[in-house]
Amino acid sequence: MVAGPLIPSGNGVRMEPSRRIISLLFEGAPDAVWEALADTARFNEAAGLPRHQIRELPGPDGSITFIGSARMGPLRLEWEDLPSNWVRGHWFEHRRAFRSGPFRTFYARCQLHPEGGGCRGEYTLEVEPRGLPGSLLAGGFLASGERVVRRLAAEADRFALGGRPVAFTPPPPALRPAARERLTRLAQELDRSAYGHELGELLARYLIEAGEIDAQRIRPLELARRWVIPERHVIEACLEATRLGLLELRWDLLCPRCRGAKASTGSLDRLPEGAHCGTCNIAYGRDFSRNVELTFRPAAAIRPLGDGEFCLLGPMSTPHIWAHVTLAPGEERLIELELPPSFYRLRTLEAGPEADIEHGSGPFPTVSLTAEGITAGEPSPPGRVRLRNAFSHQRTVVIEERAWVRNALTADRVATLQAFRDLFSAEVLRPGDEVAIRRVTLLFSDLKGSTALYDAIGDAAAYRLVREHFAYLAGIVREHDGAIVKTIGDAVMAAFHDPLQALTAAIAMQERIAAFNATARAPIVLKLGLHEGPCIAVTLNERLDYFGGTVNLAARLQGESRGGDVVLSRTLATTPGAERLLAAHAPVEETARLRGFAEPAAFVRLRFGAVAGGG
Repeated sequence: MVAGPLIPSGNGVRMEPSRRIISLLFEGAPDAVWEALADTARFNEAAGLPRHQIRELPGPDGSITFIGSARMGPLRLEWEDLPSNWVRGHWFEHRRAFRSGPFRTFYARCQLHPEGGGCRGEYTLEVEPRGLPGSLLAGGFLASGERVVRRLAAEADRFALGGRPVAFTPPPPALRPAARERLTRLAQELDRSAYGHELGELLARYLIEAGEIDAQRIRPLELARRWVIPERHVIEACLEATRLGLLELRWDLLCPRCRGAKASTGSLDRLPEGAHCGTCNIAYGRDFSRNVELTFRPAAAIRPLGDGEFCLLGPMSTPHIWAHVTLAPGEERLIELELPPSFYRLRTLEAGPEADIEHGSGPFPTVSLTAEGITAGEPSPPGRVRLRNAFSHQRTVVIEERAWVRNALTADRVATLQAFRDLFSAEVLRPGDEVAIRRVTLLFSDLKGSTALYDAIGDAAAYRLVREHFAYLAGIVREHDGAIVKTIGDAVMAAFHDPLQALTAAIAMQERIAAFNATARAPIVLKLGLHEGPCIAVTLNERLDYFGGTVNLAARLQGESRGGDVVLSRTLATTPGAERLLAAHAPVEETARLRGFAEPAAFVRLRFGAVAGGG
C-alpha cells in the first residue's frame, strides 16, 4: 500500500490516495483469463458485494451521468459511476466518485501481459480517503480487497486451465425447504415429459448453484454450449419447465448498442414496438430477428431474485465491444489492439453519430471524433489503434463488432420451434400488430392424387391416413428444429429458422416415405416446395402466422411439384452448404411462370425414385 501526505483543497483537507498493486501469475491462456477477470459483474457477485441501484441522468450534451447507491453494512453509499474503460484482452478499469461514505474515490485496474503459455497480471486498487475516518479504513479495505482479488484470480486461472466449468463460485441462494421440495418434484415431472430430454436434474442443480446474474437471464443456447447438449433439447426443456411452473419466460427488447434488456414482459402480446435506453440515451425499435430475445428465470416460488446491478457496463457484459476508451478534450491515444477482419461500428458512449466499416487484413484505421461526426481515417500503426477526440469536451470512443450475440434466442427462431407452438400456442401478437422477419424458410406439402385416395379407401380411412401423415411430417419437422405453422386440408405449412435444416427435412420426408407407406392403409405421394426470404409475422386464427411474397412463392413451388420430388427456389439452392445436399438427388434447374408473379421463377427439382399416385 502507498499512502501520501495530507493535501489541502478548496473543500478542506484531502487525503492523498492509498494504492495497492497486486502482482498475479496465471498458467492459463490470456484470452481465457481475460474472459474470467473482465466479467466484472460475476466477479463482484462472487466477491460478496451487494447489488446496487442505478439512476441515469441525461446531460445537455448527450452524455449520461450514472448515480449508484447501495447499503454496505450500516452505511448507505451513493456515488457517480464514471465510464468504465477497456481494451479487450489487455486491460480494464473502473472508477467511482463517492458522494457519501468514508472514501471520495475508488479506482480498480487490471492489466494482462502474455508470458510463455500463460500471462502476468497487475491488479491495482486505489482509494482516496474522506478525512480521518477514511484514512483509518483505507488500509484494511485494501488488504481485504487484495485477499478477494487473489482468491478470485486463482479461480479464474483454474477456469482458464479447464478445471472449472465457470470462472467463479457465487454465494449460494437461501432456498426454503418447501421450495427445494417443489424444485425436486417439478424436475422429476420434467424428466417424464416429452420435451424434458432428461434434463430435470441438471436444470434443477443449475437453479440452485447459478449466481443471480445467470439465474435472472437464463439463456438456453448458452447452457447448451456449457452442457454440450443439442440446443433444441435445452430450449424444449426450458419451455416445458415454464409450463410446469419451474421457470418463468421473459421477452426482452434489447438495446442495439449496450444490448441490455431495457423493456421486458412475460407475454408476447404486451411487448412494446420500441423502447428508450437510458444507458445509451437512445430510442430504438423492435426487430424480431435481432433484438427480441426469449430468456428464462426461476419461478418466484422456487428462487426469488433481487434487483439492481453488480456492475454497470463491464467488458464481458458487452463482449461485442473491443475497445471502450474515454478521451479528454483534444486527446490522442494509441491503444494496443489487433482487430480481426469483420464488420465494425465506430461510435461514442454518448448519443451521437456512428460509422459502420468493413475491416479486412492490415492495420485498423484511425478513429477520429470531430464536430462533423466520427470517421475512419488513415491506417494506425501495426498492432495498434489510434484514437482522436477533437471535441471540446470528454468523449468515450467505442469500437464494437456488429455480429449479434451468439447466445441470444431471438423471437424469429423461437416461432419456428414446434415445442413453442405446442406448449405456448397462446403466445401471439396483439390484434393488428405485425413484425418483420428478416429470413425464414417455409416448406409447403400436399398429397398427390388425394381425390382418388378418398374414392379408393373411403372418407373415414382416408381421413385417418391424412392425420397419420401429418404426424409423420411433424416428427421430421421437429427433428430438424422446425415447426408446423398450420394444416390446410391435406397440406402442411412448416417454418424453419435454418434453411439447411429445412432442406434436410424435405429430403428426409421423401427418403423415408417408403417406410411410412409400408404400414399405411394406402400409399401416399408427397409434393414439397420450399423457399426462404423475408416476410411478416401476424396473429391469424389465434396463432402466429406468416405472410408476404416468400410465403406465396413457397406455396407456388409446391404447386410445381409432380410428387415424389422436392422443388426449391434458386435462392435456397444457392445457400452456402446446400450444394452438398442437392448433389445426391440429381438436381435439375427449371423455370416456370407462377400465378401471382410477373417474372418467370427459377427453381431446382430434386427426384426421389419413381413417382406414384393419380393426377
